[in-house]
Amino acid sequence: MEVVERRFKSKGAAVITYFVLALLCLWTLGPIYWVVATSFKEDKEIYGSEATLLPREFTWKNYRTILFQKPFPNFFYNSLRIALVTTSASILLGTLGAYAFIYLHFPGRQMLARSMIVTYLIPPVLLAFPLFALFNRLDLIDNVYGLMLAHLTFTVPFCTWMLMSYFRTVPKELHEAALVDGCTHLGTLFRIIFPLSGPAIAVVTLFSFTLSWNEFLYAILFTQNKWSQTITSGLSSLMVEDIFFWGQMMAGSVLASLPTVLIYFLFQRLMIKGLVVGAVKA
Repeated sequence: MEVVERRFKSKGAAVITYFVLALLCLWTLGPIYWVVATSFKEDKEIYGSEATLLPREFTWKNYRTILFQKPFPNFFYNSLRIALVTTSASILLGTLGAYAFIYLHFPGRQMLARSMIVTYLIPPVLLAFPLFALFNRLDLIDNVYGLMLAHLTFTVPFCTWMLMSYFRTVPKELHEAALVDGCTHLGTLFRIIFPLSGPAIAVVTLFSFTLSWNEFLYAILFTQNKWSQTITSGLSSLMVEDIFFWGQMMAGSVLASLPTVLIYFLFQRLMIKGLVVGAVKA
């Protein structure tokens, strides 16, 4: 009898587990499916009473429109170069900053390290208006270089704080041995610490790229013309008053998600390793 009750309980637990997992999958994948399916639908299947769950008439019209009749390629190019430059600069500055906070001793080190996370926690909207006034004086409004500088205000603290936790996992004996052998601090950083932090660098790179790629507030405030807009602000320009071109917007969203998905699949082993190391030792 006890064995039967145990089997019943295990089957009941399994049913509940699968039900919860199915709900989570539906919650997570449902919006993605809707975006992809809508991008391949005709307008009559998107709006009104004829809206369908599956595309009845599969079409590439939305993709052709957004690629060849809209300035989407320019939005994509702007987002790509802003994200690449921002990520590269953030990794370099974050690596130098994290090394200084962990391995160097100078007055106010702890306070400066904590101030990095405080600046990251400040809502971007509080910095948006002072930055707008500053960039306006420097003629950086409607300029991709202005957006690069704006993105660095939140990616550099993020990268520095993340790398600090990883650098703490590197044995200090390796750092001390390199200095004893005559290596400089920069040499120790780039010859010893940096190679050992490969998984961490991959994780921070992906997150930094994603933060910059998806940023919307600064993009919508600091850029107004189509030659300087990014994907996030450019796609919002497809809404004209109360008219929403959902098919084109969904096609643009699918194309906009490709770089981050591609980076994740290329470096997923390093990122999983980095996330696990950070979860255990951070």
